[in-house]
Amino acid sequence: MHTPVLLKEVINILDIKPGDKVLDGTVGGGGYSKEICHLLGEKGRLIGLDQDNSALRRARALISSQGRIELINENFRNLDKVFSNLDVDRVDKIVFDLGISSDQLDKSQRGFSFQKNEPLLMTLKNKITKNDLTAQEIVNNWDEQNLIDILSGYGEEKFAKKIAASICEARKQKIIKTTFDLVEIIKKAVPEWYQHKKIHFATKTFQALRITVNDEIGALKEGLDKGFKHLGKKGKMVIISFHSKEDRIIKRFFKDKENKQVGILITKKPIIPTREEIKENPRSRSAKLRVIEKI
Repeated sequence: MHTPVLLKEVINILDIKPGDKVLDGTVGGGGYSKEICHLLGEKGRLIGLDQDNSALRRARALISSQGRIELINENFRNLDKVFSNLDVDRVDKIVFDLGISSDQLDKSQRGFSFQKNEPLLMTLKNKITKNDLTAQEIVNNWDEQNLIDILSGYGEEKFAKKIAASICEARKQKIIKTTFDLVEIIKKAVPEWYQHKKIHFATKTFQALRITVNDEIGALKEGLDKGFKHLGKKGKMVIISFHSKEDRIIKRFFKDKENKQVGILITKKPIIPTREEIKENPRSRSAKLRVIEKI
């Protein structure tokens, strides 16, 4: 089962009261929602969103409550539409966990993990149409400079130029279809010492492609803005990020709200996992938690 990162910290900071309305914008495996529902009581309401319908199915099997639970297949960037459909104007608490779940990495068969040979898709959507962007489309058709831009910008990959050049050369020979195809290309592009680092040499490239395919930065900016607008007075917004670019966006957004005197920063510095949590769940190592309270 997916292990939610910083679970105790999230639940303590949210300080759920019986009867609260809570938005879990990234239900995933349901780890946060399960704990939230235990605290909501009969009059409480949980609205859970996830663009991965298979994640919602798993969450439904896990979550139980006396209160009202609505799990909806939607990206949190569209929370305003969801709220309109549900006739909801304000919520008391919001949580976004921007990480990809263990189930999506290990079981989705959509190419999120470089450890399994799967189709190079990387989309969180369950049903893919011909108009949907995939990682295969990017590596086979985007020009070299665009590849460099996303690898350096979203992956912070120091060998972005070499990897991009290697991709462009390899695709002349055959279509890059699978995760293992791409891993082999990356391996040939980077120095041998880089291949033996603690973090796998393909990690940053895969991260950059996933962020691009799912427009995660655009979704985050929209979700932050719409979420804060729909947050009630003294409501709290908790965001867990795993990428420095995401964290910078959250930090700037929260600081702007503080400067405009419409929000109070609960966390001056981000909360990070303990050594014990990282040992138990290595994927938590890059997590940063930030919180703002609406005035």
